[in-house]
Amino acid sequence: MVRNPLTSEQLAAGARVGKLLREARADRDLGEIAHAAGISPETLRKIETGRLPTPAFGTVVSLCDALDVPVRDVAETWRATPALRRAS
Repeated sequence: MVRNPLTSEQLAAGARVGKLLREARADRDLGEIAHAAGISPETLRKIETGRLPTPAFGTVVSLCDALDVPVRDVAETWRATPALRRAS
């Protein structure tokens, strides 16, 4: 199965979500949060920097649990772009 390239709106949404998660992590150790979420530190780093703009849903939920961030907050951050709100 071939995956369609991400749109500029999706890339921007991924960057916003990454920023939200990075801010939620604050001064907590990246490795500890990654471990608590069941992912590698490199994966968390990629999510936070926007290099992995569309992580799996389970990864997002696990990060939300590890960071005590409501999944709804992440969803709202993702949908901040009007084009993505219409597509939902």
